[in-house]
Amino acid sequence: MLIVTSFDEVRASFWNDNAYGVQPTLTEAAVRDAELRLGVSLPTALLSLLRVQNGGGVAAHCNAFPTCVPTSWSEDHVPFDELMGIGRRERMTSILDSPELVEEWNLPSPVVLLSGDGHYWIMLDYRVCGRHGEPSITWFDTDAETELDLAPDFQSFVEGLVQAGGLGTGVQPV
Repeated sequence: MLIVTSFDEVRASFWNDNAYGVQPTLTEAAVRDAELRLGVSLPTALLSLLRVQNGGGVAAHCNAFPTCVPTSWSEDHVPFDELMGIGRRERMTSILDSPELVEEWNLPSPVVLLSGDGHYWIMLDYRVCGRHGEPSITWFDTDAETELDLAPDFQSFVEGLVQAGGLGTGVQPV
């Protein structure tokens, strides 16, 4: 049985202590600029997390999203060990890099990348809802050229995160 934790509970302990990947503190001006550059409205739940910490590594207890089908990563989940922030810190990938990465990796559009390494991506998927709707969350495997719908929206995705080590023997709640 999948145990879902409330968004507020997850938000309170979402980030790990590692500063790698953290962008400067998120401002309203940065959000407006990002939405303008990306041509989309970013989900409120995503912005709520990024206002606590603007990107970086996620805590171990929420580093995976369970799947009902095997992926190239695992029999029962996809990894989610980091969430990109909004910014232009040197030598750090950001949500703002999505247009270039979408082109480079031949990804569907319109999407905004949240996490990944090029061989796979977890993304906000605007293809059904339109650029100003509530995007679903999709896993895209570039090597296998497959995709998997993960959650209907970002908040549901976050509420469904679990610890990778707890999968296969019973899902560990966040």
